Amino acid sequence: MTIYKELQAADLYRIRMPYPFSNYDRQLLTLLYQPMIGSEAISLYLTLWADGEIHTADSTHYNLMNTLGKPAKSIFESRIQLEAIGLLKTYRKDGDDRSFIYELCPPLDPKTFFADPLLSMFLFSKIGESSYRRVRDRFVIQSPIAEGYEEVSRTFTDIFQPVHAKSGYPADQKELEARTDGEYEMEQDFDFALLRQGLSEQLVPKRVLTPGIRHFIAKLSFLYGFGPLEMQKVVLLAIEDDYRIDEDGLRKAASDYYKMTVTTTAPKLEPIKKAEPKVQEQKPDSQQAPINKEDELIAYLESASPLQVLRDIANGKEPLPADVQLANQLVTQHGMEPAVVNVLLQYVLLRTDMKLTKAYVEKIASHWLRKNVTTAKQAMEFARIEHTQYMKWKNESGAAPKKSASSGRKPIREEKLPEWFNKKDEVEPPSQGTSSEQLEQEKQKLLAKLALKKRKGD
Repeated sequence: MTIYKELQAADLYRIRMPYPFSNYDRQLLTLLYQPMIGSEAISLYLTLWADGEIHTADSTHYNLMNTLGKPAKSIFESRIQLEAIGLLKTYRKDGDDRSFIYELCPPLDPKTFFADPLLSMFLFSKIGESSYRRVRDRFVIQSPIAEGYEEVSRTFTDIFQPVHAKSGYPADQKELEARTDGEYEMEQDFDFALLRQGLSEQLVPKRVLTPGIRHFIAKLSFLYGFGPLEMQKVVLLAIEDDYRIDEDGLRKAASDYYKMTVTTTAPKLEPIKKAEPKVQEQKPDSQQAPINKEDELIAYLESASPLQVLRDIANGKEPLPADVQLANQLVTQHGMEPAVVNVLLQYVLLRTDMKLTKAYVEKIASHWLRKNVTTAKQAMEFARIEHTQYMKWKNESGAAPKKSASSGRKPIREEKLPEWFNKKDEVEPPSQGTSSEQLEQEKQKLLAKLALKKRKGD
């Protein structure tokens, strides 16, 4: 992005504040918003706030750059973060002298902020669980009404009544100021029609999907990367027995389903980084590392969830609940990385004629946990190195195919192996634990190849 097309030092700007802000708003900015967007963006907001309370005359961005001690690019980056988080609205007028109007929006109140799934998760991913709890508890109501008291406040109609007098009518009202909290905007392209197709009227009546609930579903879909089919399951988990559904139930159901199907680690929200195009030197074909099928497979296993791997192995069919439960236990209860579980599922299913034997899976999983296998590449290498041992375990666990009873001869059958099994990459497995003799030989071969390449390069 070329910065001069977006902002220049000579551009004019004017600050618009719908009403005065309070010191409470400043606390919310510092404790809730600053960890998410950084001190530079909050510094820009506070500067515009202070300037807007004094005067509303036009000023140039050059003065703003001098006040903050920042170049135009930094000010622009801080501005768009304030816009995205809902603290600033920007209006631009093009012409001979380009000008802007910056309308400051106050922060959300704590109840609304922590109820929002995107903002609360954004803050959690930035400051961690302990700090998150401490900040949230700061805004908890500290002095509830003591027991034994009952509200006796009068209502409006208890005190006032209309009098039908000939006093005319007030003039037509003009547009007045209103407190518009900093609610951020997001593009919603969620397919609610597809969502409704999988939900029967008897289980989920249409009336429960109010505009507010639909907006909340779209936020959860964006946060967890769920499509309409996944959100159908979330809605079914969240619906109450009396056919009610609320935001807290949806949030918990989405979190539980994410833990079961993807990973136990909460998703993080990060700014979108668009890499600027760089001119790179063209290397000879002999020096370029080609992307092979195994690299593509590793990328797939690292990014897909265990549930998706089970679907793909079954040609798109939904896996049985027992298989899904076994995969979920490895991730949620035993702490295995989803990518490692994906390799394990693919290896066992193809080694055992598409039978997912629990004892066999758990024995290999236990071995990989002790060896601290954390990536798909490490898991694939261990499957190659320990192939002989895993064959013995398969026979012990009863995962091997049974002999034919009608003939005394053993059936001749070629076992199906994953495509990556016979592709030996020089990958060093995790260093914990004792190395086998075969692993040491592979290491020596790798060192010899690296030394040869180095001499050729010299």
